[in-house]
Amino acid sequence: MRGLQKDLAELVSRDSVKTDPEDLFAYQSDATHYFAKRKPDAVVLPASTEEVAAVLSYANKNQIPVTPRGAGSGLSGGCTPVKGGIVLDMKRMNKIREINRGNMTATVDAGVVLGDFHKTVESQGLFYPPDPQSMTVCTIGGNVATRAGGPRGVKYGTTPHYVLGVEAVLPDGYVIQAGGKCVKQSVGYDITHLLAGSEGTLGVITKAHLRIMPLPPFHRTALVTCKSIENAAEMIAEIIAAGTVPAMLELLMGISVHVMNSMISPPAPTDGEAYLLMDIDGSESQVREDAETLKAICNDMGAMEVRVIEDEKEAATYWKARASLYPLALTMAKKVVAEDVTVPRDKVPVFVREVQAMAGRLGLLVGLSGHAGDGNMHPSILYGEVNEEQEKLARKAIAQIVKTGLALGGTISGEHGIGLHKSEYLEWDLGGAQIELMKRVKKAFDPNGIMNPGKLWLQGGE
Repeated sequence: MRGLQKDLAELVSRDSVKTDPEDLFAYQSDATHYFAKRKPDAVVLPASTEEVAAVLSYANKNQIPVTPRGAGSGLSGGCTPVKGGIVLDMKRMNKIREINRGNMTATVDAGVVLGDFHKTVESQGLFYPPDPQSMTVCTIGGNVATRAGGPRGVKYGTTPHYVLGVEAVLPDGYVIQAGGKCVKQSVGYDITHLLAGSEGTLGVITKAHLRIMPLPPFHRTALVTCKSIENAAEMIAEIIAAGTVPAMLELLMGISVHVMNSMISPPAPTDGEAYLLMDIDGSESQVREDAETLKAICNDMGAMEVRVIEDEKEAATYWKARASLYPLALTMAKKVVAEDVTVPRDKVPVFVREVQAMAGRLGLLVGLSGHAGDGNMHPSILYGEVNEEQEKLARKAIAQIVKTGLALGGTISGEHGIGLHKSEYLEWDLGGAQIELMKRVKKAFDPNGIMNPGKLWLQGGE
């Protein structure tokens, strides 16, 4: 340990290396603290691409595992250092390098906090759509590495849709510039989007070139109370088919709205089985027209109530409450495991009913919400007590949730990534041939297997 600390302190400034036990403890997991297995041997907070390159070159020569980390807000165990080694915390690389209005692009360091970036571009009348629920703390490098999504995915897509290029450091310390600032690129293999979603297993993203848009000038929030989940799903299909695609279209079950009402004023109605929470954006005339169209569609299809919220401060309480569902659930339970499965939109009611039936059979409390506009569902298992029996039941439930999603033509992760949490299910989704191909790609980038080992597939990161 002392030798490692001394060596690292020669590569970066001494205050950029942490080896005190309390510091190492803080870095042994992401938000899924229950995956913590082993503390890192050292934490390094680089301040430049050159320092990242120096650390990776040293680690590669000495075959020391390296786990890249953004804010540690992930929900898949992705930055948990299962083999110790070095955690590379990117938060000090946090500069917004350029906002180019003429080209509608921005260049940012990997450690830029997403919420800070949103505020900066929006102050200039610009817009970066990706909006993971953890955006007040999560970093853009982490978003790119996990293909993060969020509620706006239904209209605007997820993080990779806005990544034009990256600067990245390979395990041997070599720095590459993949992609660039051009909207159209057709040159060789798409290394940019191979690194996007690689969860730190191929190298370390240090900068990103991002596409930005004009800021929509007007918004309205609507809450639709539905008598059943099937009724809600029919409305979703009809809304999208009508061409009035909301910026956000969230499905909430009754228990979620009960929880959210602690933050909403005036409170939402509680007599429905399911709810649609929508944000409509665009020009004022278009938003008002779309709001009337949505209201008519939902009323014609038997909505119990359609509430269009004119007051922006009141509307903000709804979205803050929606973003807070996970921490609110933690106040009700000893432990919460948030799942992340995407199914075709028309299969959402079947998925919900099967998950509800499974929860009843196992005697588990499972909360359900999701980005229903794109089929990304988030069943959450709430533990009354944390013990071996509950853990066994939860594992059974997770496997059944994953199987249900796959049987409906879905996928095992829509936005959280694989990390540790979903590694045992990867073959169910991709099959053995694709995993072997991924391993060959991994070997080409990282022949010594130092980058975030133990992630993505059960056999480890080799």
